[in-house]
Amino acid sequence: MSSFILQGGLVLRAWDQPARHESILIENGRIARFLACDAQLSGVPVVDATSMLIHPGLINAHAHSHTTLTKGTADRWSLELLLASGAGIYGGRSARDRYLSTLLGAAELALKGCTAIYDMCLEMPLPTVAGMRSTASAYQDVGTRAVIAPMLADISFWEAIPGLADELAPDLRQRLTAGLPASGDLLGAVRAILDQWDSPLQRPALGPTIPLHGSDALWTGCRDLAQEYGLAMQVHLQESKVQALAGAQHYGRSLTAHLDDLGVLGPHFTAAHGVWLDGDDMRRLGIAGASVSHNPGSNMILGSGLADVRAMIEHGINVALGTDGANCADNLNMYESMRTALRVSHVRTPRMEQWLSAPEVFRMATENGAQALGLEGVGRLAEGYHADLVMLDLGHVNWLPTNDVISQLVQSEDGTAVHSVMVAGKWIVRDGELTNVALRELRGEIQSALADLRNRNGDQLALFERLKPVLSSFCPAMMRKPYTVERFGAAYPAAGDPPG
Repeated sequence: MSSFILQGGLVLRAWDQPARHESILIENGRIARFLACDAQLSGVPVVDATSMLIHPGLINAHAHSHTTLTKGTADRWSLELLLASGAGIYGGRSARDRYLSTLLGAAELALKGCTAIYDMCLEMPLPTVAGMRSTASAYQDVGTRAVIAPMLADISFWEAIPGLADELAPDLRQRLTAGLPASGDLLGAVRAILDQWDSPLQRPALGPTIPLHGSDALWTGCRDLAQEYGLAMQVHLQESKVQALAGAQHYGRSLTAHLDDLGVLGPHFTAAHGVWLDGDDMRRLGIAGASVSHNPGSNMILGSGLADVRAMIEHGINVALGTDGANCADNLNMYESMRTALRVSHVRTPRMEQWLSAPEVFRMATENGAQALGLEGVGRLAEGYHADLVMLDLGHVNWLPTNDVISQLVQSEDGTAVHSVMVAGKWIVRDGELTNVALRELRGEIQSALADLRNRNGDQLALFERLKPVLSSFCPAMMRKPYTVERFGAAYPAAGDPPG
């Protein structure tokens, strides 16, 4: 149907508007007009939505498609342990493995009301045209929008944290700090991907992974590519206290200040996490017109801390919302991310005026997410906007009774009331089922792919087990050093302090 009417739904157009019963005329994938509940137009088909709440599609501003096959595999892991496990859980993947991992994540996103994602995806050792095509094709097959940013690093994790490599035995140190691609090779690989991109609903972007994992040559190269091709850029910025301390030790200033000095910040730039941003960092990001993707579930699971989102907003930063990867959030549920963001803000301070409100959180998951992804015409239900929307069943227990719609959406919905989802006027979920992908038929292949990867990466997984004691000793000791801000729920004890 190129034109049709969604008739009589309870429509929540945006975070700053009340829900009202009305109909929506959709033409050629866009919202043409809002009509009266009982409106009909000659020759235009009608879809009954009288028992539905219709809201803008949710936008996941930070996730990793390569992690989906490894969800539910780790408990009590810090960020640094997760990063060090990379070769063991992400290495040795074929194009089909990347496709299956992305497809599984895209399916979960769609079934839980998400219509667009910023995907920082990893391909080792270099991103390739074929690898990025396999990722984009999975989103195409499900029907979701995606901004796809290959992750880039030319400095190893072990070299990025001052003093960490010195804790390794000489043979391990040489093995773990060698073999990363040079910045020129990485930038050349990305340019090849950009020059051959051919996926309209999925866009390329840049994902230099963590400031200390990239040389200045890589950062300035990414800066120049972003300007040349008009690309968004996303970076894990001051996610953990270890990262923040390492940056201050290495550069003599914060990681944010260093990137600012290199000319990297701007409206195209999104800082993922930003837990350990201080006032000066926030000021720089706000002046630059940059975004932060807040990932409260991941921040808590990995023990990274409680981000000060209210201060970010007050500094003029566009704060969006994400889930992070499926193996450090353990789902890709943006309803859960909204609820978590709301509640985390309540435990940071007893000052209620500093808490996030439900409309603010819903804005983060829709309109602000669109800005962070660099997408126009999404994030709201408005005339001329793309018809990216979600229909929730008002007969579901989550909505009985229906009270304040935005508050209930943020605090009560968990994705189980999702009935149908539309992107660009096309159904990607109907009656709770994917329309384009038979996920059940892939179940056996997905399980086999995971088993094959574990066998293929057995040596790397065994190596990681040898390395865990080093990280479990070094990083907690490092975090006892003071920093300019405190983001833990309780002050981290200094060396020699008694526990408790």
